[in-house]
Formats: sequence, structure tokens, C-alpha cells
Amino acid sequence: MNIENVKSQMRKGMLEYCILLLLRREPAYASDIIGKLKDARLIVVEGTLYPLLTRLKNDGLLGYEWVESTQGPPRKYYRLTELGERILVDLEQSWRELNETVDHLTNN
Repeated sequence: MNIENVKSQMRKGMLEYCILLLLRREPAYASDIIGKLKDARLIVVEGTLYPLLTRLKNDGLLGYEWVESTQGPPRKYYRLTELGERILVDLEQSWRELNETVDHLTNN
């Protein structure tokens, strides 16, 4: 078993959920998303994040708006759509169920 591969797959599986959780609080610029994930010890690089944000946008879970910046070109701020909010509620329920399952298996 390649433990690093398993850990990588676990992180990838949580990444979409974590991004939606962050964007529930407030719209965010991609660099801010990377920083917040890093603060939570989930390291993500731009090459991973941007395609994921695009896919979530194309799936209707995210929207964005351009905001003028005092330090260069306008920035794209991502936000949850109504569909994104509904999907996040479903993901939260799935996370609770999965967490209960792991806790049960860990404690028995």
C-alpha cells in the first residue's frame, strides 16, 4: 500500500467540501482561499485550485464577480450560488455520517 497516495486521495476528496465551507462565510479571491486552506493545514497549490474552481463554477455551485484592486488588475471573487448552498448542506450531512462511521469503527 502506498500510504502517501491514500493520504493524497483523502485530501482530494475533502477539498471541494472545504472550499464550499470557506465560501459560505464570504466571497473570496483564489489567493485568499489558498491561504485559508493553508491555515487549516490543507496545502493546495494554484495548479490544483484554479481548475477545481472552474469546475465548481461550471457545475453551477460557484459564481464570481470582478472587484477592482488597488494593487493591480481586478480580482475574481468566488461566492456560493443557491445550488452551491444546497449541495453544501448535503455534503455536511454526508460528512457527519462518514465521521460517525469512522468514530464507531475507531472506538469498537
